[in-house]
Amino acid sequence: MPTPILIDCDPGHDDAIAILFAARELDLVGITTVHGNAALPQTTRNALALCTLAGLEVPVVAGAAEPLVGVRSHAPDIHGRSGLDGAVLPEPDRAPLPGHAVDFIIAEAERRKGELVLAGIGPLTNLALALRREPRLASWLKAITIMGGSCTLGNVTPAAEFNVWCDPEAAAIVLGAGVPVWMVGYDLTRRVGFGQADIDRLRGSGRRVATTLADLLQFYLDRQRRVFGLEVAPMHDVCAIVPFVAPELIAHRPTAVVVELRGEHTRGATVCDLRDKRLTGTGGIQDAAPPNVQFATTAETRALIERVLATLLRYP
Repeated sequence: MPTPILIDCDPGHDDAIAILFAARELDLVGITTVHGNAALPQTTRNALALCTLAGLEVPVVAGAAEPLVGVRSHAPDIHGRSGLDGAVLPEPDRAPLPGHAVDFIIAEAERRKGELVLAGIGPLTNLALALRREPRLASWLKAITIMGGSCTLGNVTPAAEFNVWCDPEAAAIVLGAGVPVWMVGYDLTRRVGFGQADIDRLRGSGRRVATTLADLLQFYLDRQRRVFGLEVAPMHDVCAIVPFVAPELIAHRPTAVVVELRGEHTRGATVCDLRDKRLTGTGGIQDAAPPNVQFATTAETRALIERVLATLLRYP
């Protein structure tokens, strides 16, 4: 049976691909939305419009509109004013479910104890609030999979990646909760993406969903070229879904990861301890800190993209 997965997201072009990939390859039990690439009303509308486009009968529940600390930030220079610019999406054929994402996450985890994977592919505010509200949640989840952080460069600051930088306190809570965590960072995901030929292939299929995605991804690729000088539209978020579909496509290693909360230049950075041994303050040697994350190190980039493309081309 496919793994049940609940996606917490801020759509977002790469979020859109992650949702559609998970809906075909896993048991997508729900979508919760959060502030991030755009304001909460827009990310929620985007999730609903994607479900309408692809004919997904999946519950959508809105969540946190603000980070735990500080002010919210968005990414219009990358994703456009709507958070999902580049194509005219259909008007949503439903409203979000009543209630709050935090309550929905807790209820689904309790219903599927030991089975549910929770995918955090936006700022982790909803996940942190859920873990705070229900102490048993950590033991109910099979795993949390995250797109966020980096062990090298960031995309908001030299040290910090957007999803973690938007709510570092939430990320620190999630990484410290004791749940098995799978984490893929910007250092890897920026190199895994759709090139122009891939987008042309989607458009050339003549399929309604694929041609709409091609328009969205063309906008996204053009922004990536202009802002970062990349020749691929990075599929950041789908890399958090792939380990539960085709684990051979991304290699991970056990790693101790903490979130920097105070540094003037490093707030929001994920500090990844990739050492086997470390010096003590007195000059001795001891083992590195115990790992709390399976951190993605390498990807079979072309095979991963081909797998995702094949799934997208199965839509009508």
